Amino acid sequence: MLVIEEGRIIDPASGRDEVGDVVIEQGRILRVGRGASANLPFHPEIRRISARGLWVVPGLIDLHVHLREPGGESKEDIVSGLQAAAAGGFTAVCSMPNTNPPNDCPAITRYQLARAQAACGVRLYPFGAITVGRRGEKLTGMWELREAGAIGVSDDGNCVTSPVLMRRALEQAKEADLLLSQHCEESSLTHDADMHEGPISALLGLRGWPPEAEEIIVARDIILNERIGARYHVAHISTRGALRWVREAKARGIPVSAEVTPHHLFLSDRAVIGYRTFCKVNPPLRSNEDIAALREALSDGTIDCVATDHAPHGPAEKKVPFSEAAPGMIGLETALPLMLKLVRHGIISPSRMVEAMSTAPARIAKIEGGTLSPGAVADITIIDPDFKWVLTPSSLHSKQCNTPWLGEEMQGVATHTIVNGRIIFERKPR
Repeated sequence: MLVIEEGRIIDPASGRDEVGDVVIEQGRILRVGRGASANLPFHPEIRRISARGLWVVPGLIDLHVHLREPGGESKEDIVSGLQAAAAGGFTAVCSMPNTNPPNDCPAITRYQLARAQAACGVRLYPFGAITVGRRGEKLTGMWELREAGAIGVSDDGNCVTSPVLMRRALEQAKEADLLLSQHCEESSLTHDADMHEGPISALLGLRGWPPEAEEIIVARDIILNERIGARYHVAHISTRGALRWVREAKARGIPVSAEVTPHHLFLSDRAVIGYRTFCKVNPPLRSNEDIAALREALSDGTIDCVATDHAPHGPAEKKVPFSEAAPGMIGLETALPLMLKLVRHGIISPSRMVEAMSTAPARIAKIEGGTLSPGAVADITIIDPDFKWVLTPSSLHSKQCNTPWLGEEMQGVATHTIVNGRIIFERKPR
């Protein structure tokens, strides 16, 4: 038995925000609330965690990570990626299929799940590819991917640009009850593009990536899905125009969800000045006006959830001229302190933060977790919102440190990450 005592329990699914206890037995939440552990005897087999001054929340869930295995293990592998997830407070992550070879068949899905079982305990939910080889030509066998353990499909990194193929993909994803996550990019508008199109790209002499490239695909897919009704998800949304389409679709009852990354909530295209390759991401960092719109949409629920798009790259991919650099940054261990910063600034409430990082991802992916209600699986994150630390390579559990926040002071950490009632990560006391 595990008992968490005197923590601030924040559970948006049940509307709970109070100081109390959580009692866990056999991997499930037995009781929760004020005095939930009052009648328990002191027994050596009962592990007690004092959470006084800490937050106790449903385990964080990330719908969008790149773990690089198979084929890119020098950048990250499933074991190191899940260790980074546990240190960041994540009890479950969803891996994208742009591995080498891509996860476009049941054998690779099963391989990834087997590798995860040998890791630290974080739950892994793989996405299979929408198309064979992620080439945008032929659909994968979605029923077979689902039976192997995939919870969704995506060609992330590539967009399904053919409307005919996308329509068929939506139909098959609905039949298989898989989440379809689209990387929204009309590639004819982004060929050789390096960053957001605007005054900064002109100043730096870098080819610009217009926001319309994202917005065209979001609009098209919503139109295609209006009659089909698949579970359609916009990955790493980044523009004001794309938000307008998502907001309108939700108002009309069209099934659509959207995620935003922490870096798109904090960094504008000005962060690229100096040709900082750690700030090269896909989609690119946008304007300050886009950041303001993204923050508002996260607050009001137009954007459902936060996802890191954790993308490890080594020096060979980042310490090169900007146009040659690979896009992406790590995010599993920086997401929580960044989101807590939004809370401190009054942009979102603590409950909304937990909803966006746990409750909503569980709902969107149709997986366990996202609540602290009695009977629920005991996937729990304990957070110290005030803990200050400096982000250094030695403080990271990921194999890589490609992040623009390197060397900066962060505030907020996961002190304990608990999966199925078992502590899989515990931070040393201050």
